[in-house]
Amino acid sequence: MKIAINGAAGRMGKMLVSLAEGAGMEVIAKVDVLDGYDKSWPEGVEGVIDFSHHSAIKATMAEAVKRNIPCVIGTTGLTADEQSCVDEAAKVIPIVQSGNYSLGVNLLLEMAKKAAAVLGPEYDVEIVEMHHKHKKDAPSGTALMLAKSVAEGRNVAPDFIYGRSGETGERPQGEIAVHALRGGSVIGDHTVMFAGDVERVELVHKAQGREAFAAGALKALEWAKGKKAGIYTMRDVLGF
Repeated sequence: MKIAINGAAGRMGKMLVSLAEGAGMEVIAKVDVLDGYDKSWPEGVEGVIDFSHHSAIKATMAEAVKRNIPCVIGTTGLTADEQSCVDEAAKVIPIVQSGNYSLGVNLLLEMAKKAAAVLGPEYDVEIVEMHHKHKKDAPSGTALMLAKSVAEGRNVAPDFIYGRSGETGERPQGEIAVHALRGGSVIGDHTVMFAGDVERVELVHKAQGREAFAAGALKALEWAKGKKAGIYTMRDVLGF
């Protein structure tokens, strides 16, 4: 499969390039705004993986739709307008969109949903994520996915708070809170805490390298080839 990688100069982009050949793929376009990288896709691209900046997603969608090829989106921090563009493109091509492509994180999503359903709103939920100091958006896409999984488990609308400051008063029952930490070279740590009156349950995932994310994204693109138009998640790819 001949593919293009958008954001090829980034940490994930470089990892995707290094693992692509082992996954049976040929990278024929390494696209990035930095000098020395491609600025467009050549003929023959059969799929694209985007780990660039959210501002580039509209151009990626337009090109993928024009060529009628599958797309994997790992870029996070999309605005409502940019997400709408993705949704429109998914009416024409298959798109896998996820804030995280690792097996462990997607298992964590299922565990968080199950725990939320079993423990109920009597257990206060705090989601804490930490990433390296270079990450540009907050909270992480993975943290938001975890918060949505908790909301799904409780069968409530996805309504979250982000951090706390000032005279906040007592914590209301049912509140789902998300907190973002940044520093050093942390690849990605995520904790979902269920705090009850007599016990506390914590679900934790700590990434030790970017290989799991890149391998998952490549697997997702291979899976998407030949699929019907629509938006899929990594959980669809893994069969969860």
